[in-house]
Amino acid sequence: MRALVQRVTHASVDVGERRVAAIGAGLLVLLGIAKEDDAGAADRLAEKVRSLRIFEDADGRMNEPLGEREILCVSQFTLYGDTRKGNRPSFVAAAPSEQAEPLYERFCERAGAARGEFGAHMSVGLVNDGPVTVLVET
Repeated sequence: MRALVQRVTHASVDVGERRVAAIGAGLLVLLGIAKEDDAGAADRLAEKVRSLRIFEDADGRMNEPLGEREILCVSQFTLYGDTRKGNRPSFVAAAPSEQAEPLYERFCERAGAARGEFGAHMSVGLVNDGPVTVLVET
């Protein structure tokens, strides 16, 4: 399981003309799920994301965890795109939808995250804070 975690001042997800979710200050998580992932991986990653110390403390150092801030999670199978052979990504490592969707839902539940719409073509808006972006894997 892979998560591209971005510290944001705010973020939102739209499907067509409909706003699906929006958050204020917190984390935007782009979540990729691999074929070998399971419920334990979703739980571990949710805990890791919630515990990341990437917010500034009183001294201006990245030392504070999420705390009361929000999380918005968007499913992102393209995080498993492999471009080592040629220019067209291969997504063979990504979990199929029927496996990935329940793990996505589990991650969101465990992380307390607002969600995009699994499998939909989404427009994601964000203002990256810092910018701070971290890749987290299980």
